[in-house]
Amino acid sequence: MPLLEVDRLRVTLQTQRGPADALREVSFTLDRGQTLGLIGESGCGKSITALALMGLLPEGARVAGSIRLDGTELTTLPEGELCRLRGHRIGMVFQEPMTALNPLHRVGDQIAEPLRLHKGLSAAAARAEALRLLERVQLPQARARLDAWPHQLSGGQRQRVVIAIALACGPDLLIADEPTTALDVTIQREVLNLISELVREEREGGGMGLVLISHNLGVMADTVERVHVMYGGTVVESGPTAALFERRAHPYTQGLFAARPRLGLPRGTRLATIPGRVPELSDLPSGCPFAERCPRVADDCRAALPAEVTVAAGHVARCLHMNAPAGADGGAASPSATAAGAVAASLR
Repeated sequence: MPLLEVDRLRVTLQTQRGPADALREVSFTLDRGQTLGLIGESGCGKSITALALMGLLPEGARVAGSIRLDGTELTTLPEGELCRLRGHRIGMVFQEPMTALNPLHRVGDQIAEPLRLHKGLSAAAARAEALRLLERVQLPQARARLDAWPHQLSGGQRQRVVIAIALACGPDLLIADEPTTALDVTIQREVLNLISELVREEREGGGMGLVLISHNLGVMADTVERVHVMYGGTVVESGPTAALFERRAHPYTQGLFAARPRLGLPRGTRLATIPGRVPELSDLPSGCPFAERCPRVADDCRAALPAEVTVAAGHVARCLHMNAPAGADGGAASPSATAAGAVAASLR
């Protein structure tokens, strides 16, 4: 049985212009020890997916479809049961560590809280475990940092504390939502390497699944085994990372790759862009969400949400017109950039 099963998930939010679908027909599975990435522009539904998995959607949100953790349906679980899962079996690393941490409580107390709540540890035992966790996430001067306030730590140090809190109870599922936001490049690499190392450790010990949310192609290439490309609240393409990076089938995926910065371009070269912008939730078309920005749009694209089409084994895309000519980042990858590693190298 998969660790996590998401089946035709639909989330409807209340907006000033009435109900709007933030997620449509989102489906994926995640096994123990597997890593999965959600990628796309801001507003494409990545963070809403994470909040749905955690049961932290805005008040008034309506959920249809299914989210199962080890066979337990989460969408109908009472709030009390969800509270027992959050921080225990499901851990989350939020985008901004300064807002994720409580400024009125010391770092050690915040790490100890889930240990006392879910594991029943005494204050002394929880503090000792908090120290071990800070050392595990490689926070310098860990013992001294136990009694520090969040504002006394740097951004990278705060993010390590947030990771320690997420891992405190040994969760089955770790969700990392843009875990390197607002960090400089060097610290970003350290944090991502740390998450990868921790997942590998847990995999050897029985398996923790990772859902990583990012808009960075290089991060996905280095970190996850499968990628789901999201646009307009829908997964428009998904597959094994190397296979998807080598054969970009959906026009949106092709646009993301074409827009990436690359070393060796002549000075003054303008990056390619995707025309238009991500539509507001209330303005999403009933058909393909990318229709208004797609260079290959046709009338049938606007009729209904396209069904998934098989591109290769385990690789699918929601597109009715995938037979675009190959070219430099416009379709199938050129021989000089046919693997995920090549893309990762170009973004380092």
